[in-house]
Amino acid sequence: MKGNLYLKVLSLICLTISLPLISGGHEAGEHGHVNGNEVIASDWVTAGYTGKDTAINMVEENMSDDGISVQGRYVGFGFNWDPRENEMRIGRVTANSPADGVLQVGDLFLEVEGIKVSPENFGKLPFRGLPGKKISAVIDRDGNKLEISIARGTVRGEITKMQVLENMNSGDADSWPAKKFRIIEVLSKNNIVYVLSHAIQTDNIVDLDFMAYTVTRFMFNEDGKVVEVANLTEDRFVLEQTGYSITR
Repeated sequence: MKGNLYLKVLSLICLTISLPLISGGHEAGEHGHVNGNEVIASDWVTAGYTGKDTAINMVEENMSDDGISVQGRYVGFGFNWDPRENEMRIGRVTANSPADGVLQVGDLFLEVEGIKVSPENFGKLPFRGLPGKKISAVIDRDGNKLEISIARGTVRGEITKMQVLENMNSGDADSWPAKKFRIIEVLSKNNIVYVLSHAIQTDNIVDLDFMAYTVTRFMFNEDGKVVEVANLTEDRFVLEQTGYSITR
């Protein structure tokens, strides 16, 4: 389970274009292929920092129809919901996660460990904890109340191009751009490109700025389309900068 931070980080993972000045710094190779991939990768990363429409256009034009975005691993249950709503309704269940086969899209959480779910306590519900630990909950599914139990586990998801675009379209355009960012380095080998970037962004929920380095990895097919994108970022450092406590 992830809330507001999920949307913020997902924007960075999946969206991420380069300003013309940055793109113009690449020189085409003899066949223009590998360096062309570097330009696309750099441009893609910059888009995630620049603006919603720019980022969406970049994915639409440069991601293969069968491309995937690899999500970062975390200990949890494997479902997502839209934190902007006044209810905790499941929007997606990650395949092969603890929630897979237990929860369905559209399920509405009513209680978690005996605590009634409300917008005021979304962030206080006992979802976080050690792997293997079970939680009980009451959900509403098509008007019927169901009691469920799920054990936390390691979740690693993959989402399709369509799902990437769905997430991007649900983002807020006004709060999308980073306050400041830079592309530090772009390296490639064969069909793989790595982009190292640094940005200062704002968590609008707590109105605090945070900074983080991010490494974004791209895999291209022979047509120069992105077939896989993943990233590694300073998640814990981001949480600490925005006032979240990390407890045992």
